[in-house]
Amino acid sequence: MRAWGLPASNLSPNGRSSHRKEAGSALSYPRKLQERRGLAFGFCVALVEPLLRLITRQRWIDGMKIPARGGCVVASNHVSHIDPFTFAHFLYGHGRLVRFLAKAEVFDIPVLGRLIRATGQIPVYRLTTDAQKAFNAAVEAVQDGKCVVVYPEGTITREPDLWPMTGKTGAARIALTAGVDVIPVAQWGPQDVLAPYAKKPRLFPRKTITVKAGDPVDLDDLRGQKLTPDVLRRATDRILDAITKELEDIRGEKAPAERFDPRRRGVREIGNPNDPAKRRSRRNGER
Repeated sequence: MRAWGLPASNLSPNGRSSHRKEAGSALSYPRKLQERRGLAFGFCVALVEPLLRLITRQRWIDGMKIPARGGCVVASNHVSHIDPFTFAHFLYGHGRLVRFLAKAEVFDIPVLGRLIRATGQIPVYRLTTDAQKAFNAAVEAVQDGKCVVVYPEGTITREPDLWPMTGKTGAARIALTAGVDVIPVAQWGPQDVLAPYAKKPRLFPRKTITVKAGDPVDLDDLRGQKLTPDVLRRATDRILDAITKELEDIRGEKAPAERFDPRRRGVREIGNPNDPAKRRSRRNGER
């Protein structure tokens, strides 16, 4: 197990290093960037990276399991609206520029939307017939050698203790169609900066962001098969099992034996599940 920037002389109770680089120290990463950033990515890095270094500490474990080059799907749990930034920081530190599948509404935000498009992010039209467009774009991206990030849960987890919940089959479909690996990654700590659906972040004291990568999910027996609902569900369950395993290692505790299913629990699948106005709108037939 390899952890970045964490000397072995200072171990946490679970045996891992708890020392972090301090803000203002010389910036270095485990692996150099393997592709040209371009203007849009360069602007994002210049804007976001100093802020992340100011308000967070990084505890990155086994990040070298992220492929240095070539197309791949990286699948992670989702605990906060801020975790796409901290997760992109992890992947950038291991030499990859990321392409997220992001909800289409973000692309309509003035200025931000143009910047997101310029960095090659992929819009997802949730619960619409246009969802196929995101799948096609993601397959094309990984076949072109890009690193595509997918949140299998499709939204911030509804599980009360923030364990991964049941997921969508998108990550499995992309990987099996394109013939690339799925790398499971767990993250923990972004929710301490910005709790799920909170409006005010807690910037100080600095929070520790822990990210741990696992070995590629074994999907070999499913490759070449027709992508039936059963095949896709089996692949998705393996991906979520792998993410959960890495998260258990980070948190030092076991996840619930049964994965949380928001549909069976009557919880909204998208949007803020705690917003009473939205719940009323949905009952009245509004989106």
